[in-house]
Amino acid sequence: MDIGVHTPPLYDRSFEDALAYLSDLGVAAAEPGVGGYPGDDHLDRQAYLDDEDAQAELQELLDEHDMRISALATHNNPIHPDDEQAAEADTELREAIELAAQLGVDTVTCFSGLPAGGPDDDVPNWITAPWPSEHADAHEYQWDDVAIPYWSEIAEHADAHGVDVAIEMHPNMLVYEPHGLLRLREATNDRIGANFDPSHLYWQGIEITDAIRLLGEEDAIHHFHAKDTKVYEAQAREKGVLDTTAYDDEPNRSWLFRSIGYGHGESHWKDIVSTLRMVGYEGALSIEHEDSLTSSLEGLEKAVDMLDRAVFDTQPGDAYWA
Repeated sequence: MDIGVHTPPLYDRSFEDALAYLSDLGVAAAEPGVGGYPGDDHLDRQAYLDDEDAQAELQELLDEHDMRISALATHNNPIHPDDEQAAEADTELREAIELAAQLGVDTVTCFSGLPAGGPDDDVPNWITAPWPSEHADAHEYQWDDVAIPYWSEIAEHADAHGVDVAIEMHPNMLVYEPHGLLRLREATNDRIGANFDPSHLYWQGIEITDAIRLLGEEDAIHHFHAKDTKVYEAQAREKGVLDTTAYDDEPNRSWLFRSIGYGHGESHWKDIVSTLRMVGYEGALSIEHEDSLTSSLEGLEKAVDMLDRAVFDTQPGDAYWA
């Protein structure tokens, strides 16, 4: 297990300069965006796809800084009811899988996407309750008519290229919690798994280590985002946690994304690392900075410092005491 960084906070500098900065911090892995919401400022997907010379130069750059790519990120909505938006996101995802295979990267991170509530709707619809009954019908449509057929094709495409697809469980997406993730995985194949980001689970009241065990039992954790969340109880007691207050209106939100250690303490993150090891996850802890109360650099550096104390550098030996 090593420390990585999802690189959009460093888009103000070149990928080479970002790698140099991260390497100096002791970071071992980068997760650059190649499309969708993360953009492609550090790794232009189309510039590298099928270009062996460009890929070789990229590998030389990574080797120079003793870095690896943990995953290619392309978070978007490939099952959007708008055909043009869905097609663009689908192309990004398929090409990201193809590029990952060519680069020897074993994972692509993404969202499940979110369909409309019916074939005649034109806005994605996040359904969180089964009543009134038209919501249950809409949810069934989203899964059976849209998501499962689409993701079955993507799972086959990923399997053909030997790449895992790591879906971030996220609000306003069809898959936003572990049981939904397992439902999609069961309906497709084992290439579909989680980009486990605890920050979206904390405010839903999900116990993180229990969720890690649940998904880990199915070998369904393909990647991990290290991001924290703080629930502010005074606001949550008044309006709950389904909060549409703007992210930059910090005093009035029920919860905020926070830098590692500012939502939950060091012992909690050590429990996370230990539980990940228990279930066999040995990939990157890819720091995603979205803390509006500090700068990107300070947030990243504090996160690296704390995770460095939590991550094990060695493999366990024989239990001689047993």
